Amino acid sequence: MKILILGAGKMGSFFTDVLSFQHETAVYDVDPQRLRFVYHTYRFTTLEEIKEFKPELVINAATVKYTQEAFRQVMPVLPKECILSDIASVKTGLKEFYESTGFRYVSTHPMFGPTFANLDNLSRENAIIINEGDYMGRIFFKDLYSSLKLNIFEYTFDEHDETVAYSLSIPFVSTFVFTAVMKHQDAPGTTFKRHMDIARGLLNEDDYLLQEILFNPRTPGQVEGIRRELKELLEIISNKDAEGMKRYLTKIREKIK
Repeated sequence: MKILILGAGKMGSFFTDVLSFQHETAVYDVDPQRLRFVYHTYRFTTLEEIKEFKPELVINAATVKYTQEAFRQVMPVLPKECILSDIASVKTGLKEFYESTGFRYVSTHPMFGPTFANLDNLSRENAIIINEGDYMGRIFFKDLYSSLKLNIFEYTFDEHDETVAYSLSIPFVSTFVFTAVMKHQDAPGTTFKRHMDIARGLLNEDDYLLQEILFNPRTPGQVEGIRRELKELLEIISNKDAEGMKRYLTKIREKIK
């Protein structure tokens, strides 16, 4: 299959590495400097090159801020039978956009960052495939993600954004707050060191990736939940409320059973 990847960032390069040995791939980026470290693939910087390539599938790996803009830029030179796809971490507005284009489409979300995940063993990582859109496109990504041993889940566009807001924004914000208030420890305990490892890994991710997750329209509601819990816990601690602490610990232990 002829596959065009939009964006030569970390995820674009990851998909190029994964696909280029079994498919004819090309990477398009408006910044030629970003194409310097992309190998075993065509490197495009003009729309004319895309037109001559005639891709059958486009994987949009641009940041969520530019997802629709990147599609609009290349759509005039794409064959009508080409399938559009994205890997955006926030899907708000994408369904309506896709349906306005007249192109077949598929939307997925590999829920790991290439700087944090162990790319040699993705068996503990997850991917979401949106169960709306082109059937053959979904089959392609199911086969791809299965070959990477990812755990695959299927959601609608709305269910995806709700899931991401819950499963990513809560740990992201919690880690940010931990990092913001922490102080250097000469002899850190085990729990502290584990939190530090998580913080270092998360903060090694691309700023735009972190922004995409936190700017999910459903994220503020999740952050508000953290604030409510912190308020309750602070009251218990300030009042040295032993019975209240026991009830609180019982409540949260039920969450992880």
